[in-house]
Amino acid sequence: MFDRGNLSRRGFMTRSVAALTAAGLPAWHAREYFGAAVQAQDTKPGANGKIQIGVIGVGPNPRRSNALYNEARRYKDKVHFTAVCDVDGRHLEYAVAQYKKDGYDVKGYKDFRDLVTSKDVDVVIVSTPDHWHAIIAIAAMRAGKDVYCEKPLTLTVEEALAMKTVTAETKRVLQTGSQQRTEMGGKFRLATELVRAGRLGKIEKIECRIGANPTSGPIKAVDPPKELDWDMWLGPAPKVPFRLEGNKTNCHYEFRWWYDYSGGKMTDWGAHHIDIAQWMLDMDGNGPSSVQVLSATKPYDKGDGYDTHPTFKVLFTYANGVKMEVSHGDGTTVKGLVDANGNPRKGDLSGGENGVLVIGDKGTLFVSRGLLLASDPAIFAELKDKPKLYPSVPTNHMGNFLDCVKSRETPICGVDVGAGSVIVCHLGTIALRLDATKPLTWDPKKYTFTDAAANKMLARERRGGWKIS
Repeated sequence: MFDRGNLSRRGFMTRSVAALTAAGLPAWHAREYFGAAVQAQDTKPGANGKIQIGVIGVGPNPRRSNALYNEARRYKDKVHFTAVCDVDGRHLEYAVAQYKKDGYDVKGYKDFRDLVTSKDVDVVIVSTPDHWHAIIAIAAMRAGKDVYCEKPLTLTVEEALAMKTVTAETKRVLQTGSQQRTEMGGKFRLATELVRAGRLGKIEKIECRIGANPTSGPIKAVDPPKELDWDMWLGPAPKVPFRLEGNKTNCHYEFRWWYDYSGGKMTDWGAHHIDIAQWMLDMDGNGPSSVQVLSATKPYDKGDGYDTHPTFKVLFTYANGVKMEVSHGDGTTVKGLVDANGNPRKGDLSGGENGVLVIGDKGTLFVSRGLLLASDPAIFAELKDKPKLYPSVPTNHMGNFLDCVKSRETPICGVDVGAGSVIVCHLGTIALRLDATKPLTWDPKKYTFTDAAANKMLARERRGGWKIS
């Protein structure tokens, strides 16, 4: 979302609409989107005072917590930070100093359990590695806190179902950090509205291009930094040595490329683009009926290096016949796409360009964080009767969450959305790890496969007595 700064309402709208239309988006969409942005920024704090926030998983960039922290502090009249937590003392020290410099007298914690039970915390932001998301979010909700949890919401299907159960039982507000539904100039929302309005006709195929996984080979086992509680960082994951060689590690940031802690690009970028595909297909809280590996390169399997599949193409088939291909970038090359102003794209759209390609029997559309293109400019004509995607038009993901903390309404990426989308991601990783070149049949209502080996991968053993409920 653009920063209004000191501009007047009229000045903010004029600048913002001009910027989006120059970027190739329809003027009618730009006016609606930034009208909603102005209204959100003009909202005053609620009667109950400021929301006290604690952040779990902090540190210097590229930690996602910094982006979330900066988004939340836009709402300075609504929020106040009171606590931070990290198992790495270097990150904790950095965050305490950073927050205090910004005027927040935060308390630092090394154990998340002390933070979530603090009376000085109303809301918890969870930005830890993926294998901790469900344990911490559930503990926070059980302690009466509302939760903003980074995507992917969970590490397993079992955890996703537990998150749904506990959110319902505790009646807490939970937002999943899939910000493409709100931000990026509203490109993904507009794309979804156009698809759901039938502008492409009957949808035949969706391609989610999410990038290849990095590779490493063996990474040396070394002593962990003295400031890092390595056993606590591992938590429920298997006990293994700390590894670090150059910029490759099994810890901070690079944990994404190890199946013990994450799911590679399938749960990283996949949690974004698969989420949008689910939205487009009106499948929130639902999912495909089968999953199959079309191609994949064998991952490194010596146990001392990145073990996610370097390249892959996975096919998800829905009961209505729609095919969704999720790949590292092995998609369809498309010619002749234009933006909302009718300006043609320079060159073909390659099959490797990150984003979501939607192919219907009457047209084609591509959306990414920087582009919205279609096969015909008429596809972008103003929608008079827009599909009802959400009661309002949030333009900031954190802002939507904070509004819902006050109103007790469901955020745009509430637990049913976040759990539903991440379950589809997990189906993809399960298929890859089983090398399922033949379709695995999935029941999206009962959350089970017909294949026994696949069902065993819906959950994982947890070391050290860590539980999710």
